[in-house]
Amino acid sequence: MKLIFTSLVVLFLHGSSEAADKIRIGIPNLGAQFVTFPLAQKKGFLKEEGLEAEHIRIFGTVAMAALVNADLDYWAAIGFAVRAAIQGIQVKVVAGNLPVHPSSLIARPEIKTVQDLKGKTLGISVFGGAPDIIARLVLKHFGFDPDKDVKFIALGATETRLAAMKQGLIAATVLAVPEDVQGVKMGFHVVAKAYELFSYPDAGLSTSVKKIKERPDEVKRVIKAGIKANRYIRTEREATIQFLMEWQKVNREIAALTYDSLGKSFSEDGSVPEIGLRFVIEENKKLAKVGREVSFSEVADFSILKEAQRELGIK
Repeated sequence: MKLIFTSLVVLFLHGSSEAADKIRIGIPNLGAQFVTFPLAQKKGFLKEEGLEAEHIRIFGTVAMAALVNADLDYWAAIGFAVRAAIQGIQVKVVAGNLPVHPSSLIARPEIKTVQDLKGKTLGISVFGGAPDIIARLVLKHFGFDPDKDVKFIALGATETRLAAMKQGLIAATVLAVPEDVQGVKMGFHVVAKAYELFSYPDAGLSTSVKKIKERPDEVKRVIKAGIKANRYIRTEREATIQFLMEWQKVNREIAALTYDSLGKSFSEDGSVPEIGLRFVIEENKKLAKVGREVSFSEVADFSILKEAQRELGIK
């Protein structure tokens, strides 16, 4: 009897030692740019790293507070974490998943090019939100002064903006993939794709400074799982399309169009392009009303990423 009891204790302890570490990853929404970690969970990449993730839909301000209070372990986006870090909140970006922003500038049929938007009204969700930032960067790319050459109006959700465009109240708006497909089906057309024009890192991995200091091995394992998932996305078109259909609850046409727009853009090594990160910093400085210089090290810490890359054989 004593031998049986001892064996059970050994089995229990052995099982406990191999139990996955449970983590909580926040995602802003079900946009395709945030597919990395849900796919990493589904395909076993997190499990390979001894991790089990709970994915939580949570918005920026709340997510930053949750990271600092340890109610959330990681945040799968970059922009809001950069803004928070600039404002003195103890969070940092530790890796990137998508070095571009998955958005397009969609316009009414009579608007043939971006240049045709001069003097027109452009609809955004809220001032300071992603559609606002991306619209201004696209316009700057084409030589516009966004504050003088167009009028911005905040209209909220995608559906509201599309309805306003249909009524002729606005000439254009910015929509993320695959919402741009919805716009095209309504008779509008794409005049510029932000992800083909410039780097503006959107999806990635952010966490608290405390987590970086106290659990660097966990952070490294999460980063490695993300890199593995991104490589899978880049090479496994059909399987990724199937996952998008299940995760986003969309049909195959939408999932395939989404993949073909973004699939090859996912990062192979988890890095964040410096020029793109500088764009993010400068735009978020404006939103935070900060005039001082902000260094990369103030908003990001890529030391653990470099370790993860070495362990994965990435030079």
